[in-house]
Amino acid sequence: MRKLILLFTLLLSFHFVSAQFLANYEINGGVVMQKTQKLYSENGIGADFTSDFLLNKKIHLKLNYVTSRLGSALGTNAIKQDNLTIGADWHFFPTKPLQIFTGLNTGYFYADYEEDMFKQLPHSSVLMRFESGLSYKFNNPFSASLSFGYNFVNGNGVSKPGTLFPVFYQLKIFYRIK
Repeated sequence: MRKLILLFTLLLSFHFVSAQFLANYEINGGVVMQKTQKLYSENGIGADFTSDFLLNKKIHLKLNYVTSRLGSALGTNAIKQDNLTIGADWHFFPTKPLQIFTGLNTGYFYADYEEDMFKQLPHSSVLMRFESGLSYKFNNPFSASLSFGYNFVNGNGVSKPGTLFPVFYQLKIFYRIK
């Protein structure tokens, strides 16, 4: 009975929150280009969501997938690695075209070494990263952001993948879907 009351309360609160949440929202999606300092270039896709409900669009929720398969490993023997991250950013000056942002991301890192002789090496890791940068919203439905970040969990080749370097840079070009 207690679980049923809790479930009913959650559903009811979700109904009231969703009406405010969807009142005035923005969804952006597009291309993400990432460069790990002194290592690989990775490319992929990303999405960004914000709403008036999220402190008047100061908080942006985001999802990114980048891979070296579409970067340095494309047509080469570089290690194929994938990064899937979710996170939240705080945007300063959300009503201005030029915005400063900072945020935290978490996610999953996977390196595909491809050869059986490397099976004993660590190939995956949880990601915890800080990111900060500048974003510019053009008058048309496009926006661009340039940022730098730091992986708190980085590789040593013994307990974490050796290609998980601490410092990275990102360029995002997004299209405003809604």
